Amino acid sequence: MTTTLVTEQVESATWKDVVAAYVGLTKPRVIELLLLTTVPVMFFAARGVPGLWLVVATVIGGTLSAGSASVFNCVYDRDIDEQMRRTRRRALPRHIVTPVSALVFGSVLAVLSTVVLWLWVNPLSAVLSVAANAFYVFVYTMLLKRRTTQNIVWGGIAGCFPALIGWTAVTDQLGWEPIVLFAVVFFWTPPHTWALALRYREDYANVDVPMLPVVKPAAVVARQIVAYSWVMVATSLLLWPVAGTGAFYSIVAVVLGAVFLVEAHKLARRARNTEDLSLIKPMRLFHSSNLYLSLLFVAVALDPLISR
Repeated sequence: MTTTLVTEQVESATWKDVVAAYVGLTKPRVIELLLLTTVPVMFFAARGVPGLWLVVATVIGGTLSAGSASVFNCVYDRDIDEQMRRTRRRALPRHIVTPVSALVFGSVLAVLSTVVLWLWVNPLSAVLSVAANAFYVFVYTMLLKRRTTQNIVWGGIAGCFPALIGWTAVTDQLGWEPIVLFAVVFFWTPPHTWALALRYREDYANVDVPMLPVVKPAAVVARQIVAYSWVMVATSLLLWPVAGTGAFYSIVAVVLGAVFLVEAHKLARRARNTEDLSLIKPMRLFHSSNLYLSLLFVAVALDPLISR
């Protein structure tokens, strides 16, 4: 696309288009999921209801930080985003926002998030937030994503940090409890992401991103999903002996884990003898994974209140 045409597209966009484009760069749906693993941990760390201002400040700081990382990701990946069905409607592929403007926007969000967390939460939470942002941008986006099938396994570590940040926001120190929850999200990420990557594997193949479903048959991917799912469920149950959770969390973790494992094994059976995505139905597991993580962390928040 010529520079003149790009300029015309930017100039012709209405202010509503531009605002929506900047919001879209932050990937709000990803932020929602990250906050869902931050706020419940704050309740868990407080063994009750944390201070309202502390929750608000942590949410604002976490939102700005996660948004910043997403913006940087969009800037770096704009070349492949333009070629993929799932991402070609983003702001940069549509040329509503220029890369320079997006970089400035992402940098401002990063600075604001650090200031908010440092001043109104605590320095430890601010440092963890910066570390998560840097890991997502430099390790996952720039180093791993286009080079290895293990991209989201290790790159997914960035998405585990909210569990640590939620805990440190309340306690100002780390502990084994948030590390267990960090590990739950770590083992949850591959099944969640590989299910989505199965659905869009042609997109990833077309832009030479070696997601596991691109380089391995669906049956192999499904077996990996099952393996990670078992470890994820087992890890979630570790919170009971480590943190002394009540019966409520333990029961919810067992039930949710059993339901998720059934869905993972169903996926493996469907993928055993076919590569037809309409028969494999990977998005069923993807949506189940969102529901699993959401309800599990809600149980984390409610357990101290119910088990008093």
